[in-house]
Amino acid sequence: MGSDGQRSKADGRPLVVSLCGTYLKPEMQSLYRQITGLKQFRNVVFAEVTAHLEKFPFDPVVAMKKRERPRFRGNFLLRFWYKHVIKQWPPPRPVGYVGHEGEYYHPYDLVDLLEQWKPDLVHVYYGHKAVKYRRMLEASGVPWLVSFHGVDVVKFIDDPEYVKGLQLVFQQAKVVLARSESLLERLSELGCPADKLRLNRTPVPLHAIEFKQRSAPADGKWRLLQACRLIPKKGLFTVLKALPKVIERWPDLKYILCGSGPDEQRFRDEVKRAGLEDNVEVLGWMSQDELKQEFAKAHLFLHPSELTETEDQEGVPNAMLEAMAAGLPVVATRHGGIPEAVSSGKDGLLVAEKDFEALAQAILKLTGDEELLAEYSSQAKISVEQRFGFDQQIAAMEACYQETM
Repeated sequence: MGSDGQRSKADGRPLVVSLCGTYLKPEMQSLYRQITGLKQFRNVVFAEVTAHLEKFPFDPVVAMKKRERPRFRGNFLLRFWYKHVIKQWPPPRPVGYVGHEGEYYHPYDLVDLLEQWKPDLVHVYYGHKAVKYRRMLEASGVPWLVSFHGVDVVKFIDDPEYVKGLQLVFQQAKVVLARSESLLERLSELGCPADKLRLNRTPVPLHAIEFKQRSAPADGKWRLLQACRLIPKKGLFTVLKALPKVIERWPDLKYILCGSGPDEQRFRDEVKRAGLEDNVEVLGWMSQDELKQEFAKAHLFLHPSELTETEDQEGVPNAMLEAMAAGLPVVATRHGGIPEAVSSGKDGLLVAEKDFEALAQAILKLTGDEELLAEYSSQAKISVEQRFGFDQQIAAMEACYQETM
């Protein structure tokens, strides 16, 4: 491993470690774009779990190991007593034990790996992972930054000990990134110093997405597309409540749902209960190429996200940005970072969260006005180009890397 680290220094660019819990879950396409899109920096991935390497090929990916005999950091006399006097080492505390100030077991070999690879900085993906790795990063002495993506601004926030850890993350991280202005506001409310906060939007590879001007189907067979994880904040059941009103006008309409997740069976059950089997198709998780094919066949993109009981909210949904780049007008909600991407009345329509009647009316407005549909289709691509271009967002992130160094 050390020889790989030395070999990677050959081209002279600074080295960043992309530190993940899992490399990579199927829905983490945007992280893969960032990891593979760097230009001014070299990159190595450290992860607790390696998965889907065939979908997200990258080299090197280094799997962190759990310590069988964890490194103990704490009071010198206590360490000496256990190690050299009673010869009981490690001390009788479980892995992950956090005791008095200064005492801590390093549960992974992260410190050793950082000593081997000698990176110039570490980028921790997701705030809750930064809480988990913070002590090890502190021990390594390597400067680091953290990026927040959405769910990690609310995850574990009802745990007082976690909140304390999050405050220490805010103190020790050199820079704190977020996907949207709304997430930056939330991080500020949680106590992150304003001078550390930086906006870094999702990079969209516009060159790889084919634009298609949308027009109304002559046979009335509209295709409304949503692509997302099947989880509560995506507004899936609000869509089902809105559909009957739309189907009254367009009986051959199809709502196409691409994705998988914990709400899938409940969603399928609700489709049957509502008698919507002829108008709803659940296609499951899709590769990028498969999803592009669905973009090409669709007429509108839906993304009616909503705040959950746990206050989980969106940043700026990646699939929505890709759909806009492909020329799909959007019907969505005024939620999280969505209004930062969709200008209601210009490239799509935004309604209030959980308002299924307003959602139905917005869909009917666009499906009933061919000129408006065409206008929003053209503008959707322009909007994404202006705000979410791949090169400009990678450059913005690398500027944050330079700042962290």
